[in-house]
Amino acid sequence: MNTHLSILEQIGLGNIKILARALTLVENDIAPAHLLLRDLTLPKEVPVIGITGPPGAGKSTLVNGVVSQLTASGKRVAILAIDPTSPFNYGSLLGDRIRMSAQFNNTSVYIRSLATRGALGGISVKTMEMVDILKASTFDYIIVETVGVGQSEVEIAGLADKTLVVLVPEAGDEIQHIKSGLMEIADAFVVNKADRDGADQFANNLNKMVHSGKKTIPVFKSVADKNGGMNPICEWIMATPFTSNQKRVLLYAEKAWKIIEHKRMHNINKKELIEQLQTALLDPDFNLYRFADQFN
Repeated sequence: MNTHLSILEQIGLGNIKILARALTLVENDIAPAHLLLRDLTLPKEVPVIGITGPPGAGKSTLVNGVVSQLTASGKRVAILAIDPTSPFNYGSLLGDRIRMSAQFNNTSVYIRSLATRGALGGISVKTMEMVDILKASTFDYIIVETVGVGQSEVEIAGLADKTLVVLVPEAGDEIQHIKSGLMEIADAFVVNKADRDGADQFANNLNKMVHSGKKTIPVFKSVADKNGGMNPICEWIMATPFTSNQKRVLLYAEKAWKIIEHKRMHNINKKELIEQLQTALLDPDFNLYRFADQFN
C-alpha cells in the first residue's frame, strides 16, 4: 500500500480506511498527494450537492434528514462538512459531526470535517481536491455543507452541481438575499423551521420572487429536526440532469482558477507573513504596498 496507484485502487474499491488516509494526505499536501490527484480516474459522474445559507438556518440538521432518506433508498453518501477557521489561532471547532451523530453507525455514510483555512467563501482549493478524491470512491452522492458566512457563500456555485440554499422564516426581508448573491447561486431554496410563525408568508413571498425571473427555482418547506418535508427535497436531489454544459464549463473554470491561484501562492506562509509584518511595522516609514511588493 505504499504507491499512490495502490491507494487509488483501494479508494475505487470503497476501502474507507485508505480513503481517509488519502484525504488526509491531500488536505495537508503530504506526498504522494500531488500524484494521487494527477492520476485520478473518475469512473462516473458523482453528483455534488452544495448546501449553504446563513448560520443557524439548520443546515446540518437538514443534511442529517436528507442523508437518512437517501441511504434508506440504498444510496451511499459522503458528507464534507466545512467549518470556519479562526484567523487568530487557526483552530476550528468542526462541530458538524456532533449534529450528525445519527449517521455515525450508518455504513452507507462517510463524514469528513474540513476547516476553511481562511477561504472567505468556505471553499478552499483543498475542498475541491477532497471532493475529487471522494468522487473516485463508491459514493452515489457527495454533499458539501459550507460555513454560512454571508455574501462569500457564492463560491459554492463553483463546486456543486446543485446548490441548495437554506433559510429560516425570521431571515427578514427577502431583498437582502438578492443582495447577498444567494438568488444567483441557488438551484433551490429550503425554508427550514417551517413550523414557526411567518413561515408560509415567507415561503410564498420567496416563491413569487424566484418565479419572476428567467430561472425557475423550487422553494421547499421543511422542519428538519422532525424530519418534516424531506421527501420533496430528496426527490429533487435525485432528479436529473444536474449540470448544464454551460455551467459545467464555468464550474471547471472556477476550479482551475483556484488550483492555479493556490499553486502560485504555495510559497506564501501566512504565519510567517504575520511574523514579518510584526517586524516591518516597527519601521516608522512602513508602507503596506512596498511590503507586499517583495512577494511578487
